[in-house]
Amino acid sequence: MKILLISVNRERSPYPVFPLGLAYLAGPLAMAGHSLELLDLCFEPDPVAAVAAAIERFAPAAVILSIRNIDNVTYPGSRSYLDGVREVVTACGGHAPVILGGSGFSIMPREVLAAVGGDFGVVGEGEEVLPRLLAALAQGEDVGLLPGVLVRGKDGHVLPHPVQLIGTPDRQLFSVERYSREGGMANLQTKRGCPFSCIYCTYPLLEGSRMRLRPIPDIIAEIRALRDGYGVSYLYFVDDIFNYPMDFAADLCRAMVAAELNVNWSAFINPGFVTPALLEAMVAAGCDAVEFGTEAGSPVMLRNLGKSFGVAEVRDASRFCRDLGVDFAHYILFGGPGECEATVRETFALMDEAGPTAVIAMTGIRIFPGTPLHRQALEEGVITPETSLLEPVFYLSAAIRDTLCDLVTEEAMKRKNWVAAGLEINISDAMLDALRHFPVRGPLWKLMKRLGKSRVKPM
Repeated sequence: MKILLISVNRERSPYPVFPLGLAYLAGPLAMAGHSLELLDLCFEPDPVAAVAAAIERFAPAAVILSIRNIDNVTYPGSRSYLDGVREVVTACGGHAPVILGGSGFSIMPREVLAAVGGDFGVVGEGEEVLPRLLAALAQGEDVGLLPGVLVRGKDGHVLPHPVQLIGTPDRQLFSVERYSREGGMANLQTKRGCPFSCIYCTYPLLEGSRMRLRPIPDIIAEIRALRDGYGVSYLYFVDDIFNYPMDFAADLCRAMVAAELNVNWSAFINPGFVTPALLEAMVAAGCDAVEFGTEAGSPVMLRNLGKSFGVAEVRDASRFCRDLGVDFAHYILFGGPGECEATVRETFALMDEAGPTAVIAMTGIRIFPGTPLHRQALEEGVITPETSLLEPVFYLSAAIRDTLCDLVTEEAMKRKNWVAAGLEINISDAMLDALRHFPVRGPLWKLMKRLGKSRVKPM
């Protein structure tokens, strides 16, 4: 069959993100004998026209739409992407079955399918079930009993996926060089699943709570292919937590050193699983920056958010980074259950003590169904069972709901290393567009140390 793959993500802030999920599907589909064409809307000036042209030229037997996110999870400057997805589905014009998938779709599959149109949906990982779905469609079989498959207009539960092994993404159809050039890095994955219990997080829902590790030789081969085949010199590990399990992270770093890959990289890590020895191994393997999913600097808020570590671990992990000269950023989520002015100020104080290269702050926490935060929001009457979560809905502690944004703005403006996207503190689309004209390798927040003073709505 002729299959048109469409990446519908158009968000380029803070940088364009390579559609890794769709690349994971390309290999199994090609192995099943399908003829593939890719349309990546991230760089298309007129996405609707591009879709219509691809449909007319390629005449696919099926169209697969990958939805990375349904909104930018940013308050108060939130924006939904669903209208754009709906336009793409409409542009397909009923010429072929439209199959939706991706992490953004899988969070609320029935709601998204009803809202944007489409004929089928694949909930969760699609490497195994998608070729089976296409084969069943080609043979006119009932697809409703396939695991993870959702059929428009049919009720009933979606059958769960079996546990899947993680393969290697096939990037041949994609503009790897452009993503690397304009985004400053290439992304790759070493594991799936998350065993932790942060109250707002969708990773355990999307990937399961049992961690599945890729074979290290496969990861090394992928890095070498990115370096030699596409000229990539900087990587970003997209794992929810790179440094857990710690032994696996250390083994991977040693393998990277042994393979003499000579690439730099960064990753998202948990401050509770950092030791000087592990960080030294990461640096030896090319790591020059890390991002901590810290979320708060208040002991009360760390507990309320379900974090697996405390203030002492945040202090220690920060000190290890400073001692080794590794750039590091702490991500903060303000406004969760129990947040008040005192806990906000505790977080600012701890960040001052930690001395990171950058602090990336968000005000308000996006509520997604199935998370502990969703259940708490229902219990507190923040939302009702009838509340639609398709459009961005945020949890904001009642004690600070009316003053949080002003307080964060006031305090962040006193510090030159804070970024708050929703409040446009030291970040804006114009600023990011300007920065992309420079050959930046790695996360843009590394440039914060060059900032003279904080700015609201810079440039």
